[in-house]
Amino acid sequence: MTTFLLRLEPPPGDGPRLAVKDLVDVAGTPTTCACQPVAARAEAAAADAACVATARAAGARIVGKVNLHELAFGGTGVNPWTGTPANPIDPDRIPGGSSSGSAVAVAAGEADVAVGTDTGGSVRTPAACCGVVGLKTTFGRISAEGVQPLAPDLDTVGPMATTVAGVELGMRLLDPTFGALPAPATRLGRVRLGAAPWVEEAIDRLLAASGLSADVVDLPGWDVATEAGATVLFGEATRVHADLVRDHWDELGEEVRARFTTGLAIMDEDLAAALGAGDPWRQELAAAFARTPVLVTAGIMDEPSPLDDPLRLDTRRPNVALNLAGVPALVLPVPAGGRFPAAVQLVAPHGGEELLVATGLLLEAAAATLR
Repeated sequence: MTTFLLRLEPPPGDGPRLAVKDLVDVAGTPTTCACQPVAARAEAAAADAACVATARAAGARIVGKVNLHELAFGGTGVNPWTGTPANPIDPDRIPGGSSSGSAVAVAAGEADVAVGTDTGGSVRTPAACCGVVGLKTTFGRISAEGVQPLAPDLDTVGPMATTVAGVELGMRLLDPTFGALPAPATRLGRVRLGAAPWVEEAIDRLLAASGLSADVVDLPGWDVATEAGATVLFGEATRVHADLVRDHWDELGEEVRARFTTGLAIMDEDLAAALGAGDPWRQELAAAFARTPVLVTAGIMDEPSPLDDPLRLDTRRPNVALNLAGVPALVLPVPAGGRFPAAVQLVAPHGGEELLVATGLLLEAAAATLR
């Protein structure tokens, strides 16, 4: 099962090893999007993507291009063409997508930091499935120049690592504006998404162990925002990849074809209405953040699905509404007493990555007491 699609010899030195999702340009290598018709016509990139160039300038050593869900269009990480990276906790379960190779590379110790992208949970889902840490960044904070788009109104770039400190390092590599960490949030807003009881209970135990206060927060617009975000995701992805849909349909995997079939039914007016739904949703979140600076939700709804039933896990509910809002979110593992950890998701206002990392470090330390 393939984690790396292309290994590179890193330059000498002691800089952090960086794995790059093969949706992101690395100079001198093709960007295949783990998709057969794209790979067949891909040429070597003339330059690094902006985020990779920034990371190199900060001392990162590129160790290779890693696998992903085909075209980054799916949450399972299962890829019928390039293979499926093995979940490090249980190889019979999905690794999560779309940044599957990024999560597995850091979990296996083959990279210190990995670059992922998140359009509808594609950093957070594999992080949760593989027991690592992932940060979906504020929309537009890290340049997407040189990154193959999926849904341009939702796409973000973010780091993945085995620890919150590793994700902090990733942000310092990818974003020169990442600043000093503030004090962690002391008041949290607890949002319940109806995850499996063992997941919600693990998060409650973590919050109790942390000593942080958590006020219940109701976000009635979450479900509407989830559906609107999914409409944007499917509609824009189908338009971005119109040439593949038109000319290479039979070369695409079954799951991706099913997603494009959904996208083809989304009319321009549907897409415009879905994008418009982002405004009241962002206002609802802003009102919640005025009361509690960090919101806490489940980062995963249940255990990762078996490979023979990959769509069982609902990867949409914890994620897509936050992409529509454009806000940052950090996912980290929480011991739950079984083979798989739960995952907690911290959500902050636009530009709140530093606050998320500071609060994540505190919760990570509390999680260590629960092992």
